[in-house]
Amino acid sequence: MKTLGLIIVVLVGAVLVYATVDFPPFGDPASPASLHVSPRYIEKTVEETAVPNAVTSVLADYRGFDTMFETTVIFSAGVACFLLLRVSRRRPPASRQYRHRLTGLTFRVKDGREISLPLRDFEPLDSIWTPHDFIIEKVCRYLIPFIQLFGLYVIAHGHESPGGGFQGGVILGASIILLSVSHNLRTALQRMGEKASALFSPFGVLIYAGTGALCLVLGYNFLDYQALAALLPGGPIMARSHGIFLVEVGVGMAVMGTMVWIFKNLASLGRYDEGL
Repeated sequence: MKTLGLIIVVLVGAVLVYATVDFPPFGDPASPASLHVSPRYIEKTVEETAVPNAVTSVLADYRGFDTMFETTVIFSAGVACFLLLRVSRRRPPASRQYRHRLTGLTFRVKDGREISLPLRDFEPLDSIWTPHDFIIEKVCRYLIPFIQLFGLYVIAHGHESPGGGFQGGVILGASIILLSVSHNLRTALQRMGEKASALFSPFGVLIYAGTGALCLVLGYNFLDYQALAALLPGGPIMARSHGIFLVEVGVGMAVMGTMVWIFKNLASLGRYDEGL
């Protein structure tokens, strides 16, 4: 099986390398993309979509099919990590560390035995992570809400400035990962559980594909956001702008959910008990 896989990879790689022979030279100003495609987007994007950021209009409108499948690939990566790493049967750890919150004193309970401790005074620790650091924990706790606000800002202002669903989704996902790294995996799971992170990914893809399907129902082509003018105020041009915003929200949700989903499975080896 490994030999067959290697042969397939080599053959596909050879075909891709051979196909690059027909490409124009890198940075060639006389290439079709430079002469026709790019000027068309730069000159018409505001007129046709009411979106000043041409990158956003290209990604979510002019080549919306491509971006939708990119989002689907991200979701598929999360599903693959889940199927490969997730452990359905949880085994108790060989030992468990606990820390006294007031004094910082730690001790270990072996053989996976469970003990009852007052949660106000003691907390479980991850044995594979660094010792508790009060400064890092508190700074991150106050910093994470501002990171999340900035992530929402990047998604909402992707029309006007650099940003969009991919960038905002990465920032939102990084905030949850930072919570897990600065505290522990259990704290991150309390804020965003496994089911929530797993549902964000397909729901984001559903918003994107659902927007395109709604355009079909209204009598237009798939992802032709002009159809939304029948439901939203502002005319066909503003409808394209609103449609771009809807799919960007879907992309942000899918990226955030998939990032957190993959991290939790990788960090905990699929056990969701201890992890970075």
